Amino acid sequence: MTSAEREVILKNLAESRDRLRATTQGLSKTQLAYRAAPGRWSVAENMEHLAVVETGILSMIEKGLEAPSDSSKRSAMDDSGLIADVAGRITRFPAPEFLVPTGRWREEELLPQFDAARRRTREFAAATNADLRSHFLPHPIMGELDCYQWLLLMAAHCDRHCTQIEEVKASTGFPRAAAAS
Repeated sequence: MTSAEREVILKNLAESRDRLRATTQGLSKTQLAYRAAPGRWSVAENMEHLAVVETGILSMIEKGLEAPSDSSKRSAMDDSGLIADVAGRITRFPAPEFLVPTGRWREEELLPQFDAARRRTREFAAATNADLRSHFLPHPIMGELDCYQWLLLMAAHCDRHCTQIEEVKASTGFPRAAAAS
């Protein structure tokens, strides 16, 4: 990873983390649990999903780096296209069952769980000297992505769910602060 790439990923990780914090700050248990429609995720479920995905992707990257590099491979998407697709929710698909929220944590644990996962990702991105661009892992929809792109995907995925959370909060039935305690 070049120093410019490291700077980009650290910035993207910090900005998406800050957006999640700002988007969920001060929400009550009632607001966190509210579903805008049947089958849609609540704010809490989005937050749980983000923590689980973040932990899983970092583990996948670390394991993928144990395999020999393959500089002959090419990513299925360019970096900007990947970010635009993921963050912009262009390609939509249901989460695999193992990433679906199950109520793993209480409401007050959700942000700390995400923060801990994001801290590990940030520490990895800040310290790794691995050639992330020559190690590839398949994404079920996006195709082959290099390990650097998987880091970009994590930040964009957080932004994707921040948008989803903002939609929940903007829905007509969302409990307003005065009635939300």
